[in-house]
Amino acid sequence: MKKLYRLLTNWEQWNFFVLYLPILPVWGWYCIKSRSLWFFTASNPTITFGGLEGEGKKEMYNQLPAGCYPKTQYIEPGTDPAIALAAIRSAGFGLPFVVKPDVGMKGILFRKIDRWQQWDHYHRQLPVTYLVQELVDYPIEISVFYYRFPDSEKGIISGCIQKELLQVTGNGHSSLQALIAQHPRASLRWQEMKQRHEDRFDWVVPNGEVYFLSYAGNHNRGARFIDLMHEVDETLHAFFDQLSRQTSFYYGRYDIKCVSLQSLKEGHSFSILEFNGCGAEPNHIYDAGLSLWQAYGVLLHHWKVLYRISAYNHCQGHRYWSFLRGWHFLRQARQHFALLETID
Repeated sequence: MKKLYRLLTNWEQWNFFVLYLPILPVWGWYCIKSRSLWFFTASNPTITFGGLEGEGKKEMYNQLPAGCYPKTQYIEPGTDPAIALAAIRSAGFGLPFVVKPDVGMKGILFRKIDRWQQWDHYHRQLPVTYLVQELVDYPIEISVFYYRFPDSEKGIISGCIQKELLQVTGNGHSSLQALIAQHPRASLRWQEMKQRHEDRFDWVVPNGEVYFLSYAGNHNRGARFIDLMHEVDETLHAFFDQLSRQTSFYYGRYDIKCVSLQSLKEGHSFSILEFNGCGAEPNHIYDAGLSLWQAYGVLLHHWKVLYRISAYNHCQGHRYWSFLRGWHFLRQARQHFALLETID
């Protein structure tokens, strides 16, 4: 009962659709106003579907400046394991590395590979193109929500957070199972934790040792967010303004690993893990002490910005997708993610 009460009174743990349901009429109004169900597709013209969902990471990396994202190898489904392994090794990959679907979301099927047997199992079960990517060992992971109106040289950083991955710290006498049960966020994800870590439940985590329960820096995967907006300055704005002008990304969220926020401002010691387009959630609403109504205010502001950017681009020739084109694409994307969830 205590866990149920905590879930009901903590809007940050609500199901996505439950959380967004009360403000969906506003989204509907923008569809009516633009006369398009897919008005958002014009927001980021160089990304499929504007980046709402179903876009591939490859098309994003192809637009980013060389050297600012992790070394990546793409593996096609059904490739003979020996051939795939040879390609990975010839690309210079050694253990550990990470794998994730080219078209993915919310950390689904994101894995850290420590043993070749793990990779072999992953490769054989995945029926879609996936990425083999270097494990970026910079100590800090941040998310920066940025938008820029196409007729303006300067954009706005509306959110900047540091991510703390879901983890427990050993005390030398408690088992991993006990540490998970005592953790305020991990305990709410018991079935997921059991599925991923049951083989180590009896392990007593040494005193002071940090054990990561998830390497995906998503709120829906248990990550905690720390607000960094007080450190945002003109230097950081200039960095993302330049990046936006190079890529024609107008609206979305960058997920970045770096040595420090200062190193990112100076343009070194960072790696862009991915860019999320118009489907990116302003995740700075979480763990910020906001009330539900304040969070809604942030979301509605970003939706208004999204509409304005899309409407401008539409008038400049980047037309909204037709109903049938968007409908067929979204149906295929949903089928794709449903398949991935059954494997995850």
